[in-house]
Amino acid sequence: MKNYIAFLKRFRWLIAFAVPLIVIGLSFSLKNLEIDGSYRIWFGKESKILKDYDNFRKTFGNDDGVIIAFKDEDGIFTQKALSTIKRITDELWKTKYIARVDSLTNYQYVHSNPKDEEDIVVEDFIKNIDSSDDSYFFNRKAVALDDPLLVNSLISVDGTTTVISARLTPKVNDKSDKSLEIMKLLDKILAPEAERTGYKFWVNGGPALNKAFVVIGTNDAKIFTPLVIVASIILLLLLFRRVSGALIPIGVVVFTFLTVLAVQVLLGYKLNNFTANLPVFVVAIGIADAVHIYSVWLTYRQEGIENEEAVFRSMQKNMLPIFLTSLTTAIGFATLTISEVVPIFTLGIATASGAILAFIISVVWMPSVLLLFTKPIKVKVLEKIKTKKPLGYGAFILRNNKRIIYITSFIFLFLGLGIAKVKVDSNTIRYFDKDVPIRQSAEFIMDNITGPMSYEIVVDSGVKDGIKSPKFMKTVERFYRAFQTDFHDVRHLSSLMDTVKRFNKVVDGKDEIPNNQNLIAQYLLLYSLSLPQGMEINDKMDIDQRKLRITGQINIVDTSKDLEMIHFIKDWWQKNTPYSATVQGQTYMFAHMQKDVTNTLIYSLSLALILVTFVMLLIFRRPKLLWVFILPNILPVILVVGLMGWIGISIDIGVAIAGAIIIGVAVDDTIHFLVKYFDARKRGLNMEETFDEVLRYAGKAILFTTIILTVSFSLFAFSDFAPNQNFGIVTAFALAIALVVDVLLLPALLSLADGD
Repeated sequence: MKNYIAFLKRFRWLIAFAVPLIVIGLSFSLKNLEIDGSYRIWFGKESKILKDYDNFRKTFGNDDGVIIAFKDEDGIFTQKALSTIKRITDELWKTKYIARVDSLTNYQYVHSNPKDEEDIVVEDFIKNIDSSDDSYFFNRKAVALDDPLLVNSLISVDGTTTVISARLTPKVNDKSDKSLEIMKLLDKILAPEAERTGYKFWVNGGPALNKAFVVIGTNDAKIFTPLVIVASIILLLLLFRRVSGALIPIGVVVFTFLTVLAVQVLLGYKLNNFTANLPVFVVAIGIADAVHIYSVWLTYRQEGIENEEAVFRSMQKNMLPIFLTSLTTAIGFATLTISEVVPIFTLGIATASGAILAFIISVVWMPSVLLLFTKPIKVKVLEKIKTKKPLGYGAFILRNNKRIIYITSFIFLFLGLGIAKVKVDSNTIRYFDKDVPIRQSAEFIMDNITGPMSYEIVVDSGVKDGIKSPKFMKTVERFYRAFQTDFHDVRHLSSLMDTVKRFNKVVDGKDEIPNNQNLIAQYLLLYSLSLPQGMEINDKMDIDQRKLRITGQINIVDTSKDLEMIHFIKDWWQKNTPYSATVQGQTYMFAHMQKDVTNTLIYSLSLALILVTFVMLLIFRRPKLLWVFILPNILPVILVVGLMGWIGISIDIGVAIAGAIIIGVAVDDTIHFLVKYFDARKRGLNMEETFDEVLRYAGKAILFTTIILTVSFSLFAFSDFAPNQNFGIVTAFALAIALVVDVLLLPALLSLADGD
């Protein structure tokens, strides 16, 4: 170590300025930094869910699109409202990336010709708006509100709210996400209409959701990164009361996250809602190393030790523990790479590399800067320090060790019981705060007209032309009734079965499926030939007419409810029919992603604990005390999950990520405590003296880092993104618990298990 410090001293000026210059050079690449909000980033290229979805789109076309809703308290069937629908519909048809538009005005209304009842007409539901009178609008309203194909689909039950649905062209977002561009094009259409009519337009759908992910991710990065850095600087100033005590540790974390972000950009990665918060995660990773080095250096300087010697002693005391903590932190984050959720996977890589980089900067750049400080520091109560007057901490632990264990065990047992109440659940729309436009739009649509989420149910008849079978069509009808009876969140179902029934009602006067397969085939052919260009029915069935697509409009529900309904669909078709059914669409994809989140939490934490246990065993080589070493790292996770059960926070992606950070920081504090504990014991100090020394050289840094990180992560409670909110709340609670465990329970256990 003496030779290493001598080397740093020799090149201190070069190192002190070279590292910032290198980081600044790399940072120029950040001008190309982008955030990707596409649904595709959540799934790996080899994901079966994504492959199945791509196959669905090849067969039936894109299910992704934009939904525009608005409300008129006087009713939609007025010249003003219908003209607005018509103008927006016409403009959307001409808009780039839009393949099809469905609205009340261009709904293909099937009816008999009043002049010739044997003649079936398929035409736009609303025509000649400008030249029509109130009686025409009244008639259209009466017809629409009696049409099950329209009610809870394009028009609300009370006739005051409508939606316009614009479906995207196939493969529009396959290579790069066009959501922001699509939303800009849409705004050019809706902004003038809003000004002209006074209507408020509510926009939902894939592009709106992707835009929300990008906007929230960008805003969180812009707001919380500076906030966390400023909060950390203020806290470090208050704790150390020295400008260098704030700027040097912050320099370590800033250099680290700028380098990691720059490397991400150079490798072609785009940020997402989680990696956008990478700077904050790096603060958690790097601040502890820097604070421990600075804290011990400052303690020695205040004891009157010369600067070079103080740097040497600080590095001597901290090199091993910060190497070990960096290793275990990197291990904790690296376990996230087992996740099949791509943003979590990439975050694991970035943060694990950040942990290693933070260690290198801490042990190379930071001591080089400290070696530049030759100005004397005021000595604090030198005589007290020299005589090593007891601090009282060790005596307190020894006097109350059993009481500490009993009290903390009771509190922790109570918190732990909450695990039975915790749920693994989420919802894509409810990821966003109530004042975020995408959530407001989805809830407006749900409250006023129909379900804003959709299931794409693909039923396989098993044979070519099988969907034309009366038996098959009647089975689809039975499924409608069963699904809507069992789940009231199913607001509307639609398929070619509805078209067949409509034709039969017009032709035969019976609102039912005909028993003649040829007649069903004729109805479908007639309907297909009557449709205008762009509104064909090839998106409702496959080319062999073997598979039928049923689209379900579903309320916003928790993922557990989604999975329950999806299971019902598959189970119903399997048990009650000779046919089979699968569910596709983005709602289905995000629902199944929850399983991956659960697996991430369970597998990554389990793997992290196993690896950390192995590292602890290698470090301390005391198998009998292994349970004492591991307990402080397990407890914060168990207890915070229990606390989540008591206060009603469900496990989601944010919580899954929080687990890795909790393990990483808890292990950091435990290792610093134990390394200094065993060092003191090896030098012959008794238990009381040992605990006092640990407090003097590690306690302050452990306390400081916990305060800084708890405050920093608590700021995420103000995010508009629920996983970030949950991440911040859960991590802050866990770090507070970890502090109590490390400074009270751990020494109490050691005093009994490893006593004199």
